[in-house]
Amino acid sequence: MSVPSAFLSVIAIWSTTPLAIKWSALGAGPGFAVFSRMALGLLLSLALAAALRIGLPRHRKALQSYLAAGLSLFGAMSLTYWSAQYISSGLISVLFGLSPLITSIAAAYWLDEKALSPAKLAGMLLGLLGLVLVFHEGLTLGPHALAGIGGLLGAVLIQSLGLVWLKRIGDDSSPVAINLGSLLVALPGFFLVWLLSDGAWPADLPERAALAIVYLAAFGSVAGFVLYYYLIKHLEAGRIALITLVTPVLALLLGHGLDGEPVSLHIGFGTAAILLGLSLHEWGGRAPAGLTARKS
Repeated sequence: MSVPSAFLSVIAIWSTTPLAIKWSALGAGPGFAVFSRMALGLLLSLALAAALRIGLPRHRKALQSYLAAGLSLFGAMSLTYWSAQYISSGLISVLFGLSPLITSIAAAYWLDEKALSPAKLAGMLLGLLGLVLVFHEGLTLGPHALAGIGGLLGAVLIQSLGLVWLKRIGDDSSPVAINLGSLLVALPGFFLVWLLSDGAWPADLPERAALAIVYLAAFGSVAGFVLYYYLIKHLEAGRIALITLVTPVLALLLGHGLDGEPVSLHIGFGTAAILLGLSLHEWGGRAPAGLTARKS
């Protein structure tokens, strides 16, 4: 698959996963929802690796990649599923839209990628303004929504640092192998989260929740992350994170249209400020460059 095709595919998948996460926890709870998703995702990843005859490398860089990807996956997804109880799916995607700002700062120090120019700093300030507007909305919705926003920001930080960590390692293993290794690392943690939350198998799992878990396992945990690790090998960390420049708008529309989630003025203005800030941060007055492969 070409880099642009993979890029667009990840956008499509990540635009739908926030709503699917909320649906998957209906009648099951976040602990069971995330564990069952990752367990099924592991089985599908094993099947994919066997079908493609891809082994699991055990050299030093490969093991470091599994650890980095697995810890990032566990931390980000655990916080995301917990936070999804209190905030809308659209807001989940909006907050993940801040990841390019965090990624670019970390990449500037760890990877010597693009310097922080005045345009980039101005974009960050606009992104922070958008975050303030979103936090204001959380204050009006109550303490649980504010806690959900805080949890999501933690998830964004973990995922962004994990992306840069993987780029720094520079492993050339197959994306299928990296995804499989990350699930092997993360699954015990998700099992522990389920046990500590309630450890009970749902007595009556709604059909929508079951279908959402299967969808997330197949597309979110396998196809989406395999393509994500593929992009990590071929693009700069900051450009990969630009996926979240598009997904917030699509996720807001899906949440509003399919689940009746309200979109307030504060959320709308906050989203606009974040997206404008990301655009300024990346392009700063020059025309957007096309997606080009980067030797790694």
